[in-house]
Amino acid sequence: MHLLMICTAIIIACYLRNCWQQSQRNWHLRWQKTLFSFLFPPLLIFMTAIALACMGPQGQMGGLQTSWFSYVLALSYLIFCGILAIKQLWQGWQSLKSTRNCPAVNLAGRQVRLLDTKALFAASIGFWQPELVISQGLVQTLSPQQLETVLVHEEGHYHYRDTFWFFWLGWIRSCSFWLPNTENIWQELLALRELRADAYAALQVDPLLLAESILLVASTPAAVTPLLCCATLSSSSLDRLQQRIEALLEPPAAALEFNLFNLRFCHRFLLALLPLVTVMFHS
Repeated sequence: MHLLMICTAIIIACYLRNCWQQSQRNWHLRWQKTLFSFLFPPLLIFMTAIALACMGPQGQMGGLQTSWFSYVLALSYLIFCGILAIKQLWQGWQSLKSTRNCPAVNLAGRQVRLLDTKALFAASIGFWQPELVISQGLVQTLSPQQLETVLVHEEGHYHYRDTFWFFWLGWIRSCSFWLPNTENIWQELLALRELRADAYAALQVDPLLLAESILLVASTPAAVTPLLCCATLSSSSLDRLQQRIEALLEPPAAALEFNLFNLRFCHRFLLALLPLVTVMFHS
């Protein structure tokens, strides 16, 4: 019976991931569809594993005898996820520690970490209270007005706590790498993250000036290794870059539809808790 629960959870998870398609609808619905497709399948599997671990290797459920195999399988998956979390936390802390070795300077009234490289690089690195890192090459290349757009864009990442939330989303990505469409949905989430930060900045600075800054950074070959717990200005693909530029050319009102979490959306995830209900039927 426990093995049947595992197979059912995996089949549902794979089906939901296969049903995902990139959408060009308004940003609010696009966020919800993408986030649900990314989070719900691994959450369902994770809750199933917790339920089986709580039931233990002995007993009956639905008149069928349970076995050690399903219990060990569930426990192994939970341990695997725990190890990945510890590993990612350690790597994230190391990234933040390296960032804090960079000198702190005052730039346009903001405290930033100055990275000694000619590469054009700007990023928020950390967890709940990230550090803003700007490369020396970016400061020397961009005009003061363009640099202001970059700083406001990074303020958008700070406002939405992108480094914190995407750290945990990255952990879920690692735990569910074997599910269909994991990488495609992850790239879509990264695109939406940057679009939201652009939208935040476009309400405070000239959108065309921000688009110029993005194009300038994107036109320079990346010379900085991507870091964990990092929200960057640059885009990793031409398609994502095109989406960002087109969004900046739209009226600002369209950008106000961004909303990551709300109660009407989050209640859907309660269905992932259904495996926990089966614990009461175990004897």
